[in-house]
Amino acid sequence: MAVLTPDARSIRIKGRSFLAVVLAPDLPLDGWLARLDDLASRSAGFFLGRPVVLDVTDLAVSKEELKGLIASLAERKVSIMGLEGARFAQVEAGMPPVLKGGRPVSDIEVTKSEPSFEQPADKPAETTPVALEQPRAALQSLIIEEPVRSGQSVIFTEGDVTVIGSVASGAEIIAGGSIHVYGSLRGRAMAGSVGNAQARIFCRKLEAELIAIDGIYKMAEDLPADLIGQPVQLWLEEETIHARKLGG
Repeated sequence: MAVLTPDARSIRIKGRSFLAVVLAPDLPLDGWLARLDDLASRSAGFFLGRPVVLDVTDLAVSKEELKGLIASLAERKVSIMGLEGARFAQVEAGMPPVLKGGRPVSDIEVTKSEPSFEQPADKPAETTPVALEQPRAALQSLIIEEPVRSGQSVIFTEGDVTVIGSVASGAEIIAGGSIHVYGSLRGRAMAGSVGNAQARIFCRKLEAELIAIDGIYKMAEDLPADLIGQPVQLWLEEETIHARKLGG
């Protein structure tokens, strides 16, 4: 039997899957960019350090228009790692690569059961690799027994996240299921990130910078004034986020 030994000049090549943000622009691009600027201005650092895929499926733009869009995003410090759904005529050398075979987030599972804690941009952390697997029949639950500090991200796509404490301004929770915060929710909370429209957000004191369910989001100023500082639950119904005081 022949034995193949590693060559000192060989290069190790491995596969990895990462959780990425997908932006799907629509026409007119100027209007879409204005809405993106509005989101970025009201949630500083939302795209900072995140891998971003640009979904241009069925977007009727020329190669030059697409290049201009990528340049406009770069000016906003949104770095595009790849294009999804791009046609051959829309792409040229030097543009982000065309990605194929993307799968919904609900089909991936974090390799560790622990959450991924990401540090602020000045202290970049290594991204937790994920492995493609069949979705589990039952959602799991993650319990965090300390406050989530400013600059931290808790990413748990396998199920619900419960925080026994507060979520500080500048922190964020991203859950595949629902989010439960037994203290003040001052940062960002994104539930149903795996395409789960049934996910909800519960908190003892609503002071969030941004809340989102299944990709639909609202900023702090969009929330009902009479619910700020109150115990609240939020849910999605017909692509609209609804909110109600707990116990009310």
